[in-house]
Amino acid sequence: MSIGTTALRSTESVEALGVGIPVREWKESEEEKMEKPRSGSAFLTCSDGRVRWGLFGAAGILFVHREKDGAISVQLQKRSPFAHEGGTWSCAGGALEQHEEPLEGALREASEEVGRPPTPLSVLGSYVFQPATDWSYITAVVEVPDRFGSSLNFETDAVEWVPSTEVHTMDLHSGFAAAWPHLLHIVHNHGSSDD
Repeated sequence: MSIGTTALRSTESVEALGVGIPVREWKESEEEKMEKPRSGSAFLTCSDGRVRWGLFGAAGILFVHREKDGAISVQLQKRSPFAHEGGTWSCAGGALEQHEEPLEGALREASEEVGRPPTPLSVLGSYVFQPATDWSYITAVVEVPDRFGSSLNFETDAVEWVPSTEVHTMDLHSGFAAAWPHLLHIVHNHGSSDD
């Protein structure tokens, strides 16, 4: 019989499992909990009854590039069949870690999914979608000097730069589709949209 984490957290002796070593109760102090961030990579049943990804909420990042002729394009990723609403398009993003700032988390997720963005970065604004009191998805809108990106893991099937005027014609992830009018406003007006 293997001794797993559950057995090590028990106040019982390991003798019952065939090992003659007493085990003390393992409890993490509040200080230890605060020092090391917990992973937010899990589902949460939210206050509105819906199940969403991200114990501490989630964040994404919409990369924007202004072409020399003034045209604006945005980076979208095609979600793989292994991701929520696979086959649809959205921006890179995912679950926030405990105590992680939304922009930090969005950049971390983007680096994992589509690659590190070229610098300098210019934050144009953000949009907060908060359908429940205990969960939100924050999308940062960030301008980059050059196009970049490719599929780096199982979550992403493709990465494309799409003219901002054509995004609405694509098969969008439902959450991204709902946020798109607010994000488009930020892309073209350089400000936050909390509408």
